Amino acid sequence: MAQIIIHRGTVKSVRGKHVSVQIIQASACSSCVAKKMCNSSESKEKLVDIVSPEAFSYQVGEEVLLTGSVEMGLKAVFWAYGAPLLLLMAVLLATLQVTADEPLAALIALASLVVYYVVLYLNKNRLTRKFSFTIKHIK
Repeated sequence: MAQIIIHRGTVKSVRGKHVSVQIIQASACSSCVAKKMCNSSESKEKLVDIVSPEAFSYQVGEEVLLTGSVEMGLKAVFWAYGAPLLLLMAVLLATLQVTADEPLAALIALASLVVYYVVLYLNKNRLTRKFSFTIKHIK
C-alpha cells in the first residue's frame, strides 16, 4: 500500500475547475514540545492549485484535506532534480570525450539543461495531471 501525504488547508479562491488552497508546511520540529526553546522550528504558508471537476462545491474559507502519494512526491523530485543532474553529467562527459574542450563542454551541458526545462514547461499540463493533490471536504 502506498503511503499518503495529507495536508489540511483553507480554500482561498475558486475559479472554474481550479481551487486555490493555502496550506501550512511545517518542519518536523514544529510539532516538538521544546520548539519554543529551539530556533530551528519553522513553518511556511503555501498556495496549492488543485484542478477538480467538483470545484464548484468548495467555498472560500472552507477547511479541506489535500491528499497525495509519497511515490508521486518522489517522482516529482526525480524529474526536478535527479534527471537534470544525470543529463548534465552525461552531456558534459560525452562532450568532453568528443571535443576535449572543457569550456565548450560546460556550455553545451548547461544548454542541455535549458532544453530540458523548456521541454518540462511545454509538458506542464501533462505533468500537472500526474503530480497533483486531490481535494476532499472535511466532514
